[in-house]
Amino acid sequence: MELIRQSDFLLDPRKQEDLRRFAEGMTREQLLWSSGYLTGFGESAPASKIQGGTGEKITILFGTETGNAKRLAELLAARAQAMGVQSSIQDMLTYGRAQLRRDRVIVLIVSTHGDGEPPDSARALLASLTDGPAPDLHGSRFAILALGDASYPRFCQAGKAFDMALASAGAERLLPRVDCDVDYEEDATSWMEQVLGALTTGKSSPAVPLPAPILKQGYSSHATFPAVLLSKVNLSGRGSDREVWHLELDIDGSGLHYTPGDIVSVIPSNPPQLVEELLDRLELDHKASVRTRRGEVPLAEALAAHYEITRITWPFLERYARLSDAKALQSAIAGRDVNSLDTWIDGREVVDIVGQYPVKGLSAQSFADCLRALPPRRYSIASSLLAAPGEVHLTVAAVRYSSHGRERLGVASTFLADRVAIGRPVPLFIESNAEFRLPEDSGQAMIMIGAGTGVAPFRSFLQEREALGAAGNNWLFFGDRHFSTDFLYQREWLRWLRDGRLTRLDVAFSRDQERKIYVQDRLRERAGDVFAWLEEGAAVYVCGAEAMGRAVHQSLVDIVQSAGRTQVQAEEYILELKQTGRYHRDVY
Repeated sequence: MELIRQSDFLLDPRKQEDLRRFAEGMTREQLLWSSGYLTGFGESAPASKIQGGTGEKITILFGTETGNAKRLAELLAARAQAMGVQSSIQDMLTYGRAQLRRDRVIVLIVSTHGDGEPPDSARALLASLTDGPAPDLHGSRFAILALGDASYPRFCQAGKAFDMALASAGAERLLPRVDCDVDYEEDATSWMEQVLGALTTGKSSPAVPLPAPILKQGYSSHATFPAVLLSKVNLSGRGSDREVWHLELDIDGSGLHYTPGDIVSVIPSNPPQLVEELLDRLELDHKASVRTRRGEVPLAEALAAHYEITRITWPFLERYARLSDAKALQSAIAGRDVNSLDTWIDGREVVDIVGQYPVKGLSAQSFADCLRALPPRRYSIASSLLAAPGEVHLTVAAVRYSSHGRERLGVASTFLADRVAIGRPVPLFIESNAEFRLPEDSGQAMIMIGAGTGVAPFRSFLQEREALGAAGNNWLFFGDRHFSTDFLYQREWLRWLRDGRLTRLDVAFSRDQERKIYVQDRLRERAGDVFAWLEEGAAVYVCGAEAMGRAVHQSLVDIVQSAGRTQVQAEEYILELKQTGRYHRDVY
């Protein structure tokens, strides 16, 4: 720690704490390498310029929903500094057409949200390239790193849209676009080397590894912490058609820290019965050795703990179709018939593909090469370290359903609900979620909108504010199916309401009356008061399913419009909330 001195740079106390957490567990080499990051790029670094010696300046743009693209942009800027490349970082939300025409080398890191949607912060910039005449970008060069989830048919669609739009406007590609699945670190590292190499010597840059503590405080999907399960309570009442669990895990002594709003990523194992059925259908030796990212293991172990065998991804379909004699499957893949294939895939798993389209003479390695690595499952943290020191709490809905004549199980949710006993370890790591933070001003009011397990981070918010004695008012909108069985953490909300920590509470139980009522409906019913809170400076937080997030967003626009603004003015009002850090969404 002697390498990092406060006198080296100016940081407010909150950023000093972020820095301390960042540095814990780092090696001397990582600290030395990352010093450029630490002195130049804090969590809120806006367009910070780096001076270098190549004469080549790059503008690094990020479009993010959860913060991954932003963190990678900051890492790229740090690498650029180390190589003497001048650069600046900017959020796509605040980047306009005029800058696009002026900047000559543009590097974009953009996520895709849901099935093909750009993050909110990237919509305006993408529209400026695709709606109406595009700016003339001849003479400009660009590179794109696209983040996405291959289980969606429109994998990395936002990155693809930017790639096509920039090329159509006349810009030249520095190198081909790279599309990253959820386990993106290796691909991102390689892409950074290629970008900086193209801007300097034309060769790949020195292989400087991504320092894991920047992203995950020393732990990652390749090096998890075994957090022991301390407690597991079913929050759902008797008769509920859902099963929601509250889990408490021991992280004492791990060095792990988190802030309310952060994410726990769990590395599950696949359901044993599904692994057995898949092995039987493949007719392969369970002990056959296969190469994985973590070395050679028996096929049964690989399918249990290393590979995704539930969600069917497009890359899996493409690879498996090449091995298969099934003309219908090959034809559908070749034609990229997204809509019909997406409909067919819905509710099916890898075992269904193998059963319907068997491949004669398939080797264990050939099949494993079709699969993607088993990705972490991400859960919003439902606790504050101030209220539960040495622990992290999760709110997990167990996924169980029937489709196509088979019972289906959510991988991580049933791993946690069924297969991890009290006292047993859960492999996990913590990811920062910088886009979903409590207001820095503890006196600022908050409007929190959550449905189902999306209420989890708001429990952590109120625990934190209670522990700090924060003065800010807090208003919670919570929605689920039934009051009697699905009012998650009911006692805690009512206690906070009695104590005055929770200023207002509005609930929407959709199936307790003939007409379904959702949180977005409650917002509209309270339009006058919601707008008054916004006018007085309240921050808005939304957490839950993507469809709910879209509906809540429209309700907020409608609320502002009902206060006398035009639709355009209302949309600009909500955009300004986002630009000024008063509108935060964590939707999935």
